[in-house]
Amino acid sequence: MQGTLTEIVRAFFGAPVAVTGCSRTDSGVHADAFALTLRLPDGSLPVPPEKLPLALSPQMPPDLSLYEARAVGDGFHARYDARGKEYRYTILHAPVCNPFYAHRAWQVHHRFLPDALERMNEAAAHLVGTHDFSAFRAEGSPTHSPVRTVYACRVEKTDSRYTVCVEGDGFLYNMVRIITGTLLAVATGGISPDAIPRILESKNRTAAGATAPPDGLCLARVFYDAADFSKESRT
Repeated sequence: MQGTLTEIVRAFFGAPVAVTGCSRTDSGVHADAFALTLRLPDGSLPVPPEKLPLALSPQMPPDLSLYEARAVGDGFHARYDARGKEYRYTILHAPVCNPFYAHRAWQVHHRFLPDALERMNEAAAHLVGTHDFSAFRAEGSPTHSPVRTVYACRVEKTDSRYTVCVEGDGFLYNMVRIITGTLLAVATGGISPDAIPRILESKNRTAAGATAPPDGLCLARVFYDAADFSKESRT
């Protein structure tokens, strides 16, 4: 995505443009509110920032859109000024696959317990707070610290669609996908909701559930403090 956008803005502005994203996403993962900055060599824009979405729209591929643009101070950084993110993971629980959800949901056919939603939310509540999430990160992840703060974690259900919603100050590699795989195991009875604290304490990746595939994961929101947009320098 970043490479495609870099080429589009380079062609539009007629000069190399530095593109800085708010985070990295795995292949197959989607983003509904990915934030990034564009830095032009001379710092000038041929059109007002708010006009960029319309100006760039004809050059965008079908799977990429620019929703909104604004001017920010030179000190703003899309990644390091992010105060948190919200991810949403879609599970479609149905006996047969739905082609309209292809590459947009994890379509599962497992037998769920009658109180699956309640069990999943009971388990999700144990993940809220500041914890060492070593058990919920991919093995071999180079992250310096496995400690993260989860502000909210819940599961919503609409018909046969379950949506895992997780908000936090940051996420380890595959963390949301492993949380989702663990909650699926809770829904089927493979893991008890009250086992989550023990899984966290174990710091052992094998204690948690499987890693959900990337297709159902979407970066839904990135949180910033409004004051950071106008920073003129980084301190």
